[in-house]
Amino acid sequence: NFNLDVARGEFVSIVGPSGCGKSTFLNILLGLIEPDNGHMHLNGTRITGPSQERAMVFQEFGLLPWRTVTANVELGLELKGVPAEQRLIRVNELIKLVGLNGFERHYPHELSGGMKQRVGLARALATEPAVLLMDEPFAALDAQTRDLMQAELLQIWERTQKTVLFVTHSIEEAAYLSDRVVVMTARPGHTKDILKIHLPRPRDYEMR
Repeated sequence: NFNLDVARGEFVSIVGPSGCGKSTFLNILLGLIEPDNGHMHLNGTRITGPSQERAMVFQEFGLLPWRTVTANVELGLELKGVPAEQRLIRVNELIKLVGLNGFERHYPHELSGGMKQRVGLARALATEPAVLLMDEPFAALDAQTRDLMQAELLQIWERTQKTVLFVTHSIEEAAYLSDRVVVMTARPGHTKDILKIHLPRPRDYEMR
């Protein structure tokens, strides 16, 4: 009994107790898990497996340690068969967008947690997905870096107007970032409430 409609360009967060199914929902939407019941559609087409229309930003970064920042960001484009020159143009745009100029040739072990998450975000945006899925992307960061990343994510979202589904345990984070917040019950998880956030945009830190 979990039902949700998300509009194009909307930022929707999902909160709920551990084990209620938040991450499972994202993995079904990503196409990695087949639902036992029910179905999901994107722009009217049923989701039956992975697609570059949907991209995930993970909590644990998921960067390839043997690849530089540039090589990590271009991974999806490389797998898609985009020519090297076009890949480089797109990657340079994204590295600038996420504020990593000057770190193109650095490896993941040379980056801070916040910088690694910026690489993960740029990689997810590289293939221009219709939907950006974010599974507690800032949970592993210290409080100051988390605040900074939230502000930067809002700026990037306002520029790109991507549809975002954002899973978090933080009610404050959900309210600060989102157009709507979906509240799930404990397992077996279903929709308890969907709250509209009436804070005006653009949002700043003082709104907290």
